[in-house]
Amino acid sequence: MSAIRNRQPRLLFVGCLLLLLCTVVAVAQQPWRRGRGRDWKSAGRGDVPTWEVDGAFSKELFTFVRIKYESHGYGRGGGWSTDFRDSELNFSLRLQQLTTLKVNPEPIVLELTDPAIFDYPFIYIIEPGALSFRSEEVVALRKYLLNGGFLMVDDFWGDSEYDNFYRELKRVFPDREPEEVPLEHEIFHCVYDLKEKPQLPSIHAAWAGRDSGMTWEPRGDSDTSVPHYRAVFDNERRIMVFICHNTDLGDGWEREGEDSWYFEEFSVKKAYPLGINIVTYAMTH
Repeated sequence: MSAIRNRQPRLLFVGCLLLLLCTVVAVAQQPWRRGRGRDWKSAGRGDVPTWEVDGAFSKELFTFVRIKYESHGYGRGGGWSTDFRDSELNFSLRLQQLTTLKVNPEPIVLELTDPAIFDYPFIYIIEPGALSFRSEEVVALRKYLLNGGFLMVDDFWGDSEYDNFYRELKRVFPDREPEEVPLEHEIFHCVYDLKEKPQLPSIHAAWAGRDSGMTWEPRGDSDTSVPHYRAVFDNERRIMVFICHNTDLGDGWEREGEDSWYFEEFSVKKAYPLGINIVTYAMTH
């Protein structure tokens, strides 16, 4: 269990990340790959380039781990494979290009009950608006997080979707309450000094609201105009679960090659800076 906590990769980050991102040509995407996450091992890379990994750092690689979960038959939520696989491929590529963090070019998919999860300090759940944990997954996730693991939750909007995830999270930690993370917290400043809590809409919502400045995805049941970043802390005040609500970092990673305006306004300025902050925090705490 200590393998998670003991990972301290060398993190000498490039100082001018935003400037460098602006000069990197966006990776060409192949839309046909979206939604093929059911057979993730054969999904391929499309046009996203790969890179050699130094065997000397094989135990220090950052690997993007997406969690496969079940969804119940009602409510809203796109399921575990939303934005698969462009999102994590692009994010892994940018980490490799723009930092000295050693990155695995092949992101993976695991279930919470897979013992291999303890080999990875970072896991990712997307669109939990209809997520439903099995009882054995509740036990496995609690064990993983209390032993030093970090869960990032992303891309869900409005009260109904949050309420569903909250109910499932309370099964994992009945005695812990998610707390709003203040902008002053180090997760917003550990690499990038963010001046606000960023909100990212999907690319379609961004274009629909471009003239009005609207950066949220409407939900009829609630106000979604304010992004919320909440966390569940351990007894030492380490973030175990970082919850990105009323925002969609995954689309900022996935869609970077589709539209230059969206790339510059949302991928460069918001999705990658915060994503790198989150991973840095997860890998060093």
